[in-house]
Amino acid sequence: MAFSSSVAVRELPLFPLSEVVLFPNVPLPLHIFEFRYRIMMSTILQSDRRFGVLMVDPDEGKVAGVGCCAEVVYHERTPDDRVYIKTVGQQRFRVLDYVREKPYYVGLVEWIEDQTADRDLSSLTTDVDQLLRDVVQLSAKLTGQDIELPDDIPDAPIELSYWVAGNLKGVAQEQQLLLEMQDTAARLEREAEILTTTRNHLAARAALKDAFD
Repeated sequence: MAFSSSVAVRELPLFPLSEVVLFPNVPLPLHIFEFRYRIMMSTILQSDRRFGVLMVDPDEGKVAGVGCCAEVVYHERTPDDRVYIKTVGQQRFRVLDYVREKPYYVGLVEWIEDQTADRDLSSLTTDVDQLLRDVVQLSAKLTGQDIELPDDIPDAPIELSYWVAGNLKGVAQEQQLLLEMQDTAARLEREAEILTTTRNHLAARAALKDAFD
C-alpha cells in the first residue's frame, strides 16, 4: 500500500540494520527480539504500520542518512513477546533530524523521489533486463541448479531499478549509493555496469569449466 507524498515531512520510527538496504516494493522479513524494537513494533502496529529502515556500516558504525520506509504486511507474536514480521519497502526518505533516541530512534524525515527522466529509458531498461537474465543463466550453468527469475519482475524503468538494486547480494555500500540516487537513468546505468562485470566474470568461469569437463 503506497501512501500520499503530499505530506512532505513527518516523524518516523527508525530501525537501523547492519548492512541491510531496503528498496521500494522489495520485501524484507524481520525477527524482532530486542526489547526497544518490540516496544516500537507494538506502537506502529497500533498506528500506520510503518517505520524507517536505515543501513548501518558495520565497520564505522555510521548510520546512513537516507533510508526506505517499510510497511508491516504480516506479523506473528511469539509467547515470549518476540515478533516475526513481513514488510514491504515503500517510499525513500532522508533524515532531517532526530526527534528522540530512546527507547528507539524517531526521526523527522522528508520523502525523496527520482527526478523526471528527460530521455526515453526503454533501451536502457531492456539492456539491464537482458544482463540480469544472462547472469542468472550463467549462474545456473555453473552451479548445476535450476535458477529462474520470478515472472513478476517489473518492466518500468524505476521499478526495475529498485528490483535489481534490492536483489544485489553482499554489496550493502553499493546498494546504499543506488538508494540515494535520484536519477533513474544513473541508477540503471550503474546496475548495467555491475551486471556486465558479473556476467563477464561468470562467462570466464563457465568457459574454464567447459574446457576441463
